[in-house]
Amino acid sequence: MQIQKFTFNYFSENTYVLYDETLECAIIDPGCCNREEETTLKNFITTNNLKPVILLNTHCHIDHILGNSFAADTYKLDLHIHKKDLEVLIAGTVVADRYGIPYHPSPSPSVFLEEGDTIKFGNTELDIVFTPGHSPGSICFINHKNKSVIGGDVLFQGSIGRTDLPGGDFETLANSIRTKLYTLPDDYLVYPGHGDETPVGVEKISNPFVKASLSF
Repeated sequence: MQIQKFTFNYFSENTYVLYDETLECAIIDPGCCNREEETTLKNFITTNNLKPVILLNTHCHIDHILGNSFAADTYKLDLHIHKKDLEVLIAGTVVADRYGIPYHPSPSPSVFLEEGDTIKFGNTELDIVFTPGHSPGSICFINHKNKSVIGGDVLFQGSIGRTDLPGGDFETLANSIRTKLYTLPDDYLVYPGHGDETPVGVEKISNPFVKASLSF
């Protein structure tokens, strides 16, 4: 599986395209918010002869859903989210207005994902883990073959997602990180919603916001 990252919009949000040798691909958290960013995403997909087959959101804060409508309309994709983030998705129009951000409202989700579900496209499988705390319905997508985690705004390099937004809670987020991400092998690489990738093992040792259990 290959992972292509794009950094889009006013919040420097990371959008990911995941694809494999079949050329089927998943678009995760499309944050493209203007014609230039939409063209960047589309050109990569076209140039590499990729076939988008699924649209995923790790969570539904405005910076991660600005391009949902574009991706869904352009490639005729159904949106997949966790049900507990539905209210966050619906609030997108109000939040965009508050920030003064142009926003084409996201389509409604067609599929609600739960922990234990598996997303399949091409020869690739992504396991779903439920990681609330940054938002009520945050989820991470784990590819064990590639030892990679598309983590949204759960765990960052040396930091964590903010917990002062509606539905956020620090202890819930810390527990999600300890029980769902820090239990992965050290060499798994987290691809976050903002910033650079980071190995799980490094964060266990050095992340100042979440102290790993002594069992690690």
